[in-house]
Amino acid sequence: MNSDIKLLEIEPTFTDAVLRTPLKFGSGVVAAITSMTCRALVETRDGKRAEGLGHILLSDLWGFPSQVVGHEERDAAMRRVAQRFCDHMLSNARHGHPMDLYLEAKPLLSDMAAEVSAELGLAETMPVLGALVCASPVDAALTDAFGKANGISSYDGYSAGFMDMDLSYWLGADWIGKYPGDYLHESYKPSLPIFHLVGGMDKLTRGEVTDSDPRDGLPVSLEEWIERDGIRCFKVKLRGNDNDWDVERTATIAEVVQATYQRLGITDRFYLSTDSNEMNPDPESVVDYLQRLQERSPLAYEALLYLEQPTERDLSAHRFDMRPVAALKPVVVDEGVTDTDKLDLAIELGWSGVGLKTCKGHSSALLYVAKAREQNLVVTFQDLTNPGLSLIHEAGFAARIDTLMGFEYNSRQYLPHEQPEVAAAHRPLFEVHDGQVSTESLSATGLGY
Repeated sequence: MNSDIKLLEIEPTFTDAVLRTPLKFGSGVVAAITSMTCRALVETRDGKRAEGLGHILLSDLWGFPSQVVGHEERDAAMRRVAQRFCDHMLSNARHGHPMDLYLEAKPLLSDMAAEVSAELGLAETMPVLGALVCASPVDAALTDAFGKANGISSYDGYSAGFMDMDLSYWLGADWIGKYPGDYLHESYKPSLPIFHLVGGMDKLTRGEVTDSDPRDGLPVSLEEWIERDGIRCFKVKLRGNDNDWDVERTATIAEVVQATYQRLGITDRFYLSTDSNEMNPDPESVVDYLQRLQERSPLAYEALLYLEQPTERDLSAHRFDMRPVAALKPVVVDEGVTDTDKLDLAIELGWSGVGLKTCKGHSSALLYVAKAREQNLVVTFQDLTNPGLSLIHEAGFAARIDTLMGFEYNSRQYLPHEQPEVAAAHRPLFEVHDGQVSTESLSATGLGY
């Protein structure tokens, strides 16, 4: 097709980003992180050229957790895998749809991760999840460039008019005649509610704030954030291996939210989600947490919309039956899904839905959306503390699909000063009012940057 693109140039750049306040999740704390931006120049079959951009944080603590390989080594490995994937895409460039170009190369990421880990002498091999993070800005840059070169929103390029292959090529015969665009909205939703992250080290009340906290004019405590942004949705980071702490933390957060709402005269209800970053040892511990939470705080239990990946990311390790959890509250798989086979396994094991992240690949997320819609699964949209371009990408994607209460937006808490020129150009998307952001600034071409 004339709309097909071929990669002509690709350039990854890496910068260091320091978090405003440390972010604790799972078994680690993030204070600084590598920010990766990818620029791709493409040309269509009929000679139209355009540049596309992709961006993500190379979160090694999330994508490459390890007790034996240090942060600096993991970070170096992720940068090298990102560069290697860029080199591969350029050296094997051909005309094609960006979704097909990325998905055809995706299976090579495991070998790239293993090769880089061996070259650097790492005591542990980078898992595929870490490699997906490294490759995701390339996928995004190709997708963005495709839309710009063809003068369309990239989300409008997933139909028979732009694709040689339908979804059956990737998902099997049941998908003959179906395209990713069949599962997307025709335009961006005008506004989206955002989830505010309450990290394990975050202050909840103004009285907890000390002189050691940032003095940059931005809120510090949860109640201050509610006062400024009118937040309605809250994502609570839990320990997973300490139900006493988790129950009390969740209940206390609900009480702080309710008290702040009453003081401000907010009459809307609020919602919670929880994320223990796979630290729950088994589904029984999750059921115990939920039962104890319901007894300790009916307020918090009623507000709880869903739980995100409470148990191990390797779904096949113990093949945990998640139905007892799902019978109480929806439980969505996140880190456990790195391909469609893993999503099929999650469905088999009784997970309620899937949490999408652009850091696992834009094109892969489209496959998960299609499967989720056909299976009537819950779909949520999480971030990786996405600032700047990656926040626009995440919000734009979330605005073209059906999700459970919008998307997560925590870079305004932890990296509020990253890519200020991007935030200035898209102020309605970066400023929260009544718990929502506006998509009015998203452009009509590419990924909306």
